[in-house]
Amino acid sequence: MIPQVFKEVIDLGDGREISIETGKLAKQAHGSVVVQSGKCMLLCTVVSNYKQADVDFLPLTVDYREKFAAAGRYPGGFFKREARPSDGEVLTMRLVDRVLRPLFPKDYHSETQVMIQLMSHDDDVMPDAMAGLAASAAIQLSDFPFECPISEARVGRINGEFIINPTRSQLLESDIDMMIGASADSVMMVEGEMDEISEEEMTEAIKFAHEAIKVQCAAQVKLAEAFGKKEVREYEPEREDEELAKKIHDMAYDKVYAVAKAGSAKHERSAAFSEIKEDIKATFSEEELEDIGGLISKYYSKAEKAAVRDLTLNEGLRLDGRKTDEIRPIWCEVDYLPSTHGSSIFTRGETQALATVTLGTSREANQIDMPSFEGEERFYLHYNFPPFSTGEARPIRGTSRREVGHGNLAQRALKGMVPEDCPYTVRVVSEVLESNGSSSMATVCSGTMALMDAGVQLKKPVSGIAMGLISDAESGKYAVLSDILGDEDHLGDMDFKVTGTADGITACQMDIKVKGLSYEILVNALKQARDGRLHILEKLTDTIAEPNVEVKEHAPTMVTRRIPNEFIGALIGPGGKVIQELQKETDTTIVINEDPVTEEGIVEVLGVGKKGINAVMAKIDSLLFKPEVGSIYEVKVIKMLDFGAVVEYTEAPGNEVLLHVSELAWERTENVSDVVNMGDVFDVKYFGIDKRTRKEKVSRKAILPKPEGYVERPPRDNNRGRDNRGRDNRGRDNRRDDRRPREDKKEE
Repeated sequence: MIPQVFKEVIDLGDGREISIETGKLAKQAHGSVVVQSGKCMLLCTVVSNYKQADVDFLPLTVDYREKFAAAGRYPGGFFKREARPSDGEVLTMRLVDRVLRPLFPKDYHSETQVMIQLMSHDDDVMPDAMAGLAASAAIQLSDFPFECPISEARVGRINGEFIINPTRSQLLESDIDMMIGASADSVMMVEGEMDEISEEEMTEAIKFAHEAIKVQCAAQVKLAEAFGKKEVREYEPEREDEELAKKIHDMAYDKVYAVAKAGSAKHERSAAFSEIKEDIKATFSEEELEDIGGLISKYYSKAEKAAVRDLTLNEGLRLDGRKTDEIRPIWCEVDYLPSTHGSSIFTRGETQALATVTLGTSREANQIDMPSFEGEERFYLHYNFPPFSTGEARPIRGTSRREVGHGNLAQRALKGMVPEDCPYTVRVVSEVLESNGSSSMATVCSGTMALMDAGVQLKKPVSGIAMGLISDAESGKYAVLSDILGDEDHLGDMDFKVTGTADGITACQMDIKVKGLSYEILVNALKQARDGRLHILEKLTDTIAEPNVEVKEHAPTMVTRRIPNEFIGALIGPGGKVIQELQKETDTTIVINEDPVTEEGIVEVLGVGKKGINAVMAKIDSLLFKPEVGSIYEVKVIKMLDFGAVVEYTEAPGNEVLLHVSELAWERTENVSDVVNMGDVFDVKYFGIDKRTRKEKVSRKAILPKPEGYVERPPRDNNRGRDNRGRDNRGRDNRRDDRRPREDKKEE
């Protein structure tokens, strides 16, 4: 039976469109769609168990995978099969998860899976920009309890004009690369990188993307109506007790308010809050605690959140006693680790990041091999968040999605400030040693200083700050919080991280938890963030004002040299013999890449100290050395022969030429040693290729004065002894018989 297919089309302008289709594939899933733009096709399926899981959170898994077959390619590796997700796939999963999760009911705890797969790739379409649309569209066709449709869109800007879902080639020209997630009513998520744009420009980009998202949300509603929207499933909600909630609130609120107002440190504050909670629990019997212990904890948390929020809105004070725009104390240090190429410590309050920098050749570039993109990164940043940084002991199971996301944010913040002509591959690693507040922004700050300490000539230093927002819709009050604590991250209505130079924003990550946030509040929050960034930036530049002029003594120096392609083989040698011996002799690393545009070889030489590098450069110079006809060069005798001396150009060691005995002096020379000896240094004139010998010719006598009375020897008469008919004086005919080949005559 031919399936009934339902389809909606979204016009993106410029002849581009996105279609959402259902009814053909994966019909046993609770919802499935195929989203297509050009030749790019995403299949998204959603499934949620009908039985509630025994947890107090939503066990939601968002999985995004790119199939290599989609691009007509084989996966790398021995097994030729897709394995663990790449960092790019993980970042897309996080983008989708952050928008979907808040729209499920807080008491919905069923195991839920959203699986998005790239099934067909188009070089002109970036699939991650459609992943959020695909996920939401599939959910709209299901019976999940989900608040409203959402979508995500990428926005770029070229020559002042905004573009929705630009191609990868367009992004190379764009000064903005932002992903925005939103419903028809509210912006919920923003993440991206920018080329030092202003707060107002960033807000305009968000507005532009939101208008496109509204159209995409409307298309999902139409598709669901045409398909036949399912009844929302019934599920067992969490137990509630309004009377108990009021009782706990009354018992906890004032005490929490007082502790919060005292402005104590994290551990003292946590201990005080725990004591209040335990005192409340002590008023209940063991039987009651067994029955409603979970509710007591839940309602206490609500009371604590309300008290802390009210303290900030009413009195402008925060948990640690700071004012809303106050930054915690900062101290910094560079060159802390003696053996790294660059290092720094950034400590802000109870958050600390230790960053290191390693310099290498293009061979150390981070290779990206995805169906949607192949390339390499010459600058990359890795972020590690061990459990001891928060005083916890928990299992360590590889790099978490959070670590990938936070590292990527810091990388995007800094990479635009690394100059294009930086010869190195640069790896930054951030080790978070303490965390109470944004460790990703601490990573940006420590990364900036470590790069400057390593001698990477950053265009401008970059700082970052994490901001929060507390608002009350009824009273209209709101407070923007600079440099938020970990606790403030959870209780606020918005948390956003902004990085930038003194001249503008370079990256951001924003999660908005309150509906209908006005753009006026957003701009005010971004401006307050700018003040905080500049304050932190001043602390960084007080520690290290500008990049070190040179790399450290123990760090490698990189020198690059371009050579014509025809000389690459000579530098490598047969089977790599020449380059391998050269690396061993000079204690350097030599990497050769070909530039297809200029048809030149790019030689990278990495070594500690100048001696080895200079030796490699001398070898390259000798390979490229081409003497000019008529020029005079200094040479050194390196070999004596019966018929001349082999000499080497002193400015290009390794380049040898034969100085024939007849070119040593004007006088007749019987023995070469009568004129020159091994190791002698003198000048010769270069005559180019000798027509008679077809070899290079140099002459010592040509630059010497002729002896007095010297008479040129008459030129040799090659026809002497032959008559006009070609016979020699003995009557033999030396003329060639052209009737037969000479080879035939020899055979006879």
